Amino acid sequence: MRISDDRYSRERLRMELALRFLRHEARTQTIRAWTGLSDDRIRKLYRSYMSQVHRQLPRHRGKSPHQVAYFTRSQQLQQESAVLASVLSLLGVLPAQAAGSALPGLMRGALLCEAFEAYRALIPAAQISFEHAVFLATALTRGDQLRLGACAGCGCVIVTERFPARDQRCHLCAGTARSH
Repeated sequence: MRISDDRYSRERLRMELALRFLRHEARTQTIRAWTGLSDDRIRKLYRSYMSQVHRQLPRHRGKSPHQVAYFTRSQQLQQESAVLASVLSLLGVLPAQAAGSALPGLMRGALLCEAFEAYRALIPAAQISFEHAVFLATALTRGDQLRLGACAGCGCVIVTERFPARDQRCHLCAGTARSH
């Protein structure tokens, strides 16, 4: 038996994705949802492979982020959310038919990691963690609280509430409107 045989490839993909999620400091429940691995298997992976990392990666405990207000809390987070949402969309993490689509899976998980890594390359001192990126992708896919929108001033991509009370503007157009 070779490790490259077809019947082992899906298991290998699960393990590789789980290790990638661990490097991004994902919670066990997030890894389980995206890979289908058991909690015990995830913990064993962490002990076996991540203990060799020079700096010990923290294991976050508790619930994953779940408040959509996080992404609109400040202008900085609004801008970062828009950049991340754009990258998620461009790389195909967000399905074409948003509402009700299933998101977690091995292929989308790999795309999610690529999108997050590209986002961190664009914004090295980013405030949005991997867990928040997973939540943003999930919330945008569900479409019940957040959606991708366009700035009323310039048309750039923004993350907005499902039913905003007023026209939504990016931080640049909002600053220009205030100064006039």
